[in-house]
Amino acid sequence: MKRDELNDLAAFVVVADEMSFTRAAAKLEMSPSALSHAMKSLEDRLGLQLLARTTRKVSTTEAGDRLLRTLRPAFADINTELAALNELRDKPAGTLRITMPRHAATSVLCPVLPSFLAVYPEIRIEVTIDEGLTDIVESRYDAGIRLGEKVAKDMIAVRVGRDLQTAVVGSPAYFADYPAPNIPQDLANHRCINYRFMTSGALYPWEFKQEGRSFQVRVDGSLVFNDADLILVAVLAGQGIAYLYEDQIADAVAEGRLIRVLEAWCPTFPGYYLYHPNRRQTLPALTLLIQALRVKR
Repeated sequence: MKRDELNDLAAFVVVADEMSFTRAAAKLEMSPSALSHAMKSLEDRLGLQLLARTTRKVSTTEAGDRLLRTLRPAFADINTELAALNELRDKPAGTLRITMPRHAATSVLCPVLPSFLAVYPEIRIEVTIDEGLTDIVESRYDAGIRLGEKVAKDMIAVRVGRDLQTAVVGSPAYFADYPAPNIPQDLANHRCINYRFMTSGALYPWEFKQEGRSFQVRVDGSLVFNDADLILVAVLAGQGIAYLYEDQIADAVAEGRLIRVLEAWCPTFPGYYLYHPNRRQTLPALTLLIQALRVKR
């Protein structure tokens, strides 16, 4: 159906309701003559007379009544849905699909969810834990959360996480058998727990910094994981030395279950960013979530 035909059908419903070209034209914000011409064109296309015209009023013919019985509920459904969309704009609802690493979920998203969902109970948030670099457009996610250095340049990105401090740790039981390293190069003599990237398949080189100079150390050991939570379990069990974020090991260090080493060498990284496609209009629910997550400077 062409756009003009749809417009003419909508105008026909108004004429039938008003039973007057003058009143219907005023409601449609067009001239009576233009409206009359549109109705004549509609009748010519259908090959049927829809309106009976007299000098005082307009009424529908049998064919017009039949068409009206179809059009009225159809346009009523459209108007109802448009009203619902307006309500969605004013009172955000619906499902947000977001992908992020596990650490971003636990450190950035989960802390704000109780208060956010209490204020906006009509919003549903579906989280996919993914350590890889998912294409959120291709996979039809509304947004993703990643470290800033991993966000594609064509995305809109908003800082939602504070700086991340790294930490090298081992258990007291482990250091009872192996002397603590004094410099990163000493890690060559230790059982280190490696992390493997899911996307590239490469092992993560441990990153360090001294006097403003950054460098990497490739470590070796008996264990390799692609999940930081499993690395934490292994280091707590005395299986080696691990390289994690400070907030992941802070409680264990405070309780004496882990010991930090090489602290002066561990760098700080920029925190997480929420990113989404550069669309003309951001989903209202996503805008509200960004406001709740945005880092307060």
